[in-house]
Amino acid sequence: MAKGGRENVKLKSPESDEVYWTTKNKRNTTERMELKKYDKKVRRHVMFKEAK
Repeated sequence: MAKGGRENVKLKSPESDEVYWTTKNKRNTTERMELKKYDKKVRRHVMFKEAK
């Protein structure tokens, strides 16, 4: 059985309080994630950064 290297992470927009949930592999990606996603409140694409 697999050990489960995936973990749920919360990505937060710096321009609003919009939150986006995703998963990442903690073994391969040890640094914090940054994804460019669409922010509904600002109505444009912004960089979402991983929050603890």
